[in-house]
Amino acid sequence: MSPTTARWIVADFLDAHPTPRGRFVSAVVGPGTQLADVGRALERQVFERTFGNDAAVMAGEYGPYEANSIFFVVLDRRRRVPAGVARMIESTGRGVKTIDDAPRHIGVGTADILAAHGMDGGRVWDCATLAVLPEYRGSRSSLIVSSLLYRTFLVIGGRRGVRHAVAMLDRGAYRNIGMLGTPLRPLAGSGPFAYLGSPENRAVYMDFPAIAPAVAAQAAVHRRAARPGLATLRPGGLRRMLTRRVAATVSRRVGTGQDLDRLIVVPDGAIHL
Repeated sequence: MSPTTARWIVADFLDAHPTPRGRFVSAVVGPGTQLADVGRALERQVFERTFGNDAAVMAGEYGPYEANSIFFVVLDRRRRVPAGVARMIESTGRGVKTIDDAPRHIGVGTADILAAHGMDGGRVWDCATLAVLPEYRGSRSSLIVSSLLYRTFLVIGGRRGVRHAVAMLDRGAYRNIGMLGTPLRPLAGSGPFAYLGSPENRAVYMDFPAIAPAVAAQAAVHRRAARPGLATLRPGGLRRMLTRRVAATVSRRVGTGQDLDRLIVVPDGAIHL
C-alpha cells in the first residue's frame, strides 16, 4: 500500500469519526476493512525493518490467520497517518499462531501446552504482532501510542470475554510488557529461542482477567521506587528514578484506562462484539 493510499483511508475514517477529540485514536477493526489493510502495511514495514520479515514472509506467516484477526490501528489525527498497530488472533486454543508454532521450538506438544495452562475451551487471544513507527518512539507520543494499544487490548478483550492470552515476545517487548506489571508466564515452562528474525524470543502465557489489576497495582510499585533518596545520588540513579516515574504513569493509565478509554473507537459493523 502506498503512503498516499494509506492517507486517504485514514482521512476518510477520521472524517467519519470526528470524536473523541485528542491527537490519537485507536480504531478496532476486522480483517476485511480498509483500515486493517493500513495496519497490515504498517505491520510489514516495522517487522521488515526490525526483523527482516518482508511482505512474502508476513503473508506466509500470518495469512492463515487472517479470518480470525482483529486489528487495533492507532491513528495520528494531527498528521492524519497511522502510528501503530496490533493484531490479535482469536480462537479457543488450537488455531492461534503461538500455540501452533510453539511445539517445534519448545519441545512440548500442543495438548500438553493447553493442559499446562488450563486452556480447555475458553476464548484465547494471541497477541500476534505489535508495531509502532519509529517516529512515535522515544518521546511522549510514543508512550501514548503504545499505551493506547495495550489498553485497547484490555478493553476489547474484556468485552469479548477473553480468558487466556498468549504471545511470542522478542527481548525488548518482553522487557517492556513485563515492566508494565503484566503477569507473564513462560509457555509450558519454556525458555528463550530464536523465532522469525528475533534471536531471543519467549513464548508466554497470560491469565487475561488478572492482567489489568496487576498492571494497575504495578503503578504503586513504580511510584515507591521513584521516590528521591540516596540511591538517586549513585551513578545512573537519577535516570532510573525518572524511568520509574514514567513507568508508573504508563502502568496507571493502561491498568485503569485513565485518559485512554475515550480514545478507543469500534466502528459499527467492524467486528462483532
